[in-house]
Amino acid sequence: MAWRMLGLVALGELLGMTLWFSATAVTPTLVAELSLDAGQAAWLTMAVQAGFVSGTLLSALLNLPDVMNARWLFVLGCCAGAATNATVAWSTDPNLVITWRFATGLALAGVYPPGLKIAAGWFAHRRGTALGILIGALTIGSSVPHLLTWLPTDLPWRQVVRLSSLFAVAGGVLVAVAVRDGPHVPHSAPFDPRAALAVFVNRGTRLATLGYLGHMWELYAMWTWIAPFAAASQLARNPTAATSGALIAFVAIAAGAAGCTVAGLLADRIGHARIAGWSMVASGGCAVATVVVFGAPPAVLYAFAILWGVTVVADSAQFSTLVTHYSPPAHVGTALTMQTCLGFLLTMLTIRLVPAVATSVGWQWGFLLLAPGPALGVVAMRALWRRPPVASR
Repeated sequence: MAWRMLGLVALGELLGMTLWFSATAVTPTLVAELSLDAGQAAWLTMAVQAGFVSGTLLSALLNLPDVMNARWLFVLGCCAGAATNATVAWSTDPNLVITWRFATGLALAGVYPPGLKIAAGWFAHRRGTALGILIGALTIGSSVPHLLTWLPTDLPWRQVVRLSSLFAVAGGVLVAVAVRDGPHVPHSAPFDPRAALAVFVNRGTRLATLGYLGHMWELYAMWTWIAPFAAASQLARNPTAATSGALIAFVAIAAGAAGCTVAGLLADRIGHARIAGWSMVASGGCAVATVVVFGAPPAVLYAFAILWGVTVVADSAQFSTLVTHYSPPAHVGTALTMQTCLGFLLTMLTIRLVPAVATSVGWQWGFLLLAPGPALGVVAMRALWRRPPVASR
């Protein structure tokens, strides 16, 4: 039953999270059709991050993932996000597009963290593996719009956006009809105005959140800008070559699903903090290696995209797992939501800075900015695995 429920939640998460990059994947077309400047193009993704941060902060302060049944919050988030995202397809004003993308991020605050809580409720001892599979599904969902953009079907950008909305509705219906609550996390809890601060009270949750911040400094900026980096790399090698940035972005993001799953299996055996630390060593090294890989042959570029894609997100589920272990059981959902709120707030900075650096000095150097995040995250994880703190139980 537990593994069946996990599979259903993971599929629902995959479908729901196709909303995240539905506009980012068609950025070149949107820029041309709506005459967006560089700042507005960056805001196509940053608006989702800003909406998600606002939604998770409000959700955490109100204890929504714990006061309200997480399954129904998930369904509501999928349907609301599908509606706001679909509205983008009928918009011609750049400011309205960005506003609706903000609203989509606001709705997704009801999809990502509640999905983690639902999965955690079915697993006590294999939770790292379970959350790894769930976040692996999320990464595939995030990559799907890039695949739709690359496929030689000549899909208009508005159709890509509408398809993402249909996928999200399907994910919400699936969870509403087929998923049940697990026995290992309370289904609901009374409102506690102090619950949002649980992330900071226990040393374990503090260190896990610090590691998560280092991880998020890198992750979404890489996911957002890997396509233009890859296209610029191919043009630097051969100015007349046809570029495949969207396909490389899909490969890089989707490859993370394997990283999440394998990291979860290993973490349940040798330690969540240890695996998270090793993952950040590898992904931070990849951020530095972009200087050398830029302009490399296509085979090297694809292999590098897979390696970075696997390592950049492999640790994500382990930070969530650590928070579920060290947070009070009655407010696991609130603690997860607060952690993601802080992490996604940080992503807005690097999503904006990377293209600014690339514009100034070239894409070859743009991703160097991301390396300090995982480096600091490794420091937090070393403190956690060398002297594990006491769980809040």
